[in-house]
Amino acid sequence: MSTKPRVVKDYDKLDENVKEMIKLNYPFGFEDNLVTFTNIDGNKVSALPFETDDRYYLVRMTVSQAQSIIEDDEDYDEDGNLTDEAREEYADKYDDDVDVVDDAEEEDEVDDVPEADEEGDDDEDK
Repeated sequence: MSTKPRVVKDYDKLDENVKEMIKLNYPFGFEDNLVTFTNIDGNKVSALPFETDDRYYLVRMTVSQAQSIIEDDEDYDEDGNLTDEAREEYADKYDDDVDVVDDAEEEDEVDDVPEADEEGDDDEDK
């Protein structure tokens, strides 16, 4: 069994293609999908988990940053949902690279987050 490299990175430092795939994976926003982990320095950090064929990402962000990212992104509507136009564009672009969340699925149905504590608090906002 091979292990994928783990990448811990800030959202704004990600490649645009990775950001687009994350949007497809999280069409209802990020904040309810954040996990927490302890970094190498022993600090509690929140992040959004995302996996590609090649890598496992933990995208560092606080709850308030997750909300701001969605609010400022033109690909999301005023309710914080990925627009149909963006979803179609990215789905066509990345075809089989991402498991697209169906419209009928609720955003809180994500329950298989590996090796991180599921917590939605934003202690990191201090």
